[in-house]
Amino acid sequence: MHSDARIENWPVEAHGRPLGLPNEMAGETVLMDAEIRPNRSLSNPAFLALMGAVIAISFTAGIAFASIGAWPVLGFFGLDVLIIWLAFRMNYRAGRKRERVHITPDRIDVIRRWPTGHETLYRLPAAWTRVELSESRRGGVQARLAAMGKCLIIGQALSPRERKELAQAVSQALEKAKSARTGFAQETGGAP
Repeated sequence: MHSDARIENWPVEAHGRPLGLPNEMAGETVLMDAEIRPNRSLSNPAFLALMGAVIAISFTAGIAFASIGAWPVLGFFGLDVLIIWLAFRMNYRAGRKRERVHITPDRIDVIRRWPTGHETLYRLPAAWTRVELSESRRGGVQARLAAMGKCLIIGQALSPRERKELAQAVSQALEKAKSARTGFAQETGGAP
């Protein structure tokens, strides 16, 4: 394990709206296909209930202040509701981000789908790629794919424990890719 966190510097293979995965062909051996998405613990019905409660509390408090003559406070209660709603809207939009790790014996495709619908494809050679895992003193973990002096950070939406599990799963898939490439018999020796 490395103790230094690095920035991502792997070049983009393709970027567009939506790309799809070009290597999904019949007969292709898939060693790993994982979709990573951010966790959002508040469902839509719970969000509506929460916003209803916030609106009811703000409206009741605003009317109470207006009844004692402090009517300018009413606008600030409405502003609070708007700010809370905007914060949740931004959070749910960020929750639409996706990352897909697709490993075959020949290559690793990492597709990131942004909330706008655009996708970015990173393609790494499976033969030269290794998994690096770095841990900080504060308990943070960074999982990355490294090859040829460059790296690509994966699993940013996961918890530190889940990043370790992802790194272990990718390592196992890369070992399978290595054995799939060297699975045929190889002759030893030179010319007869």
